[in-house]
Amino acid sequence: MSIRPDQILHPRPEGLWCPEGRFFIDPSQPVDRAVVTHGHADHARAGHGAVLATAETLAIMAERYGPDFAGTTQALPYGERIRIGQAEVSLAPAGHVLGSAQATVRQDGLTITASGDYKRRRDPTCAPFEPVPSDVFITEATFGLPVFRHPPDGQEIERLLRSVAQFPERAHLVGAYALGKAQRIIRLLREAGYDETIYVHGALERLNRLYEHFGVRLGRLEAATGSKADFAGRIVIAPPSAVADRWSRRFPDPVVAFASGWMSVRARARQRGVELPLILSDHADWDELTNTLTELSPSEVWITHGRDDALRRWAELNGLKARALHLVGYEDEDDD
Repeated sequence: MSIRPDQILHPRPEGLWCPEGRFFIDPSQPVDRAVVTHGHADHARAGHGAVLATAETLAIMAERYGPDFAGTTQALPYGERIRIGQAEVSLAPAGHVLGSAQATVRQDGLTITASGDYKRRRDPTCAPFEPVPSDVFITEATFGLPVFRHPPDGQEIERLLRSVAQFPERAHLVGAYALGKAQRIIRLLREAGYDETIYVHGALERLNRLYEHFGVRLGRLEAATGSKADFAGRIVIAPPSAVADRWSRRFPDPVVAFASGWMSVRARARQRGVELPLILSDHADWDELTNTLTELSPSEVWITHGRDDALRRWAELNGLKARALHLVGYEDEDDD
């Protein structure tokens, strides 16, 4: 008797459950055994009995939660396959942040890939997305509407640098998510030829060091401490919460920038008081989502979170069987 995909993986309140392997993928609460796709807090939580992930993701979790964040841990390199019960598990790059992975489960001739969060464009701080031929592809849909078409990264970095040149008396305070986005902006600035010292909020320092440990060169960074005059004409990168906090008052008439895919929505930029919105996302936009589904052409598409209605309709119009999983516990990361 042939096996159905939902017998291999199916949603439970804790997350995606694999009965044969007795593990969850990105569970939203502590479980006995977890496969974790990446280090963002809505996917990587502390308290599991055992965690399987890339070495980079395990290091990120240890940095964020402490060395005893799980009972036991196992690092699985990209492309290596292991057997857990009757299920075979492997990880492939997702292109989201450092160490991010798609989790592929193979059983009884069927292949299901849970992509976690992903993007398709080049990111100098992490391995690029690697398509995995699958019978079922589980995709996010954070930006799953046709209105979301992110501009080239270099264009947004050039807008930032033009503003720095135009307002040399002002600091440029860039709000960026502490894991992945901040380091990506720093690397993109370096690739654009910006060799000046970049100043960072203290909350970024440990993750910056971790990225450096894994070979991502960030150049000259200094803590954003000192007098107002020290920051005229400088770029300062900080978590979004700090940009909105009293901490930001230490800078001279700052140009408030914010790096997020949501900055294409003008109302969000106005609500945050953002003068320079930078449309830089670590998630796939509409074209990346639909192009990925076209490229993989799976028998079924499962959609985990985000704007699932539009993507499900697109899939069905293009001959792909699609369903929304309605998993709880995942956020449309407002800072992404």
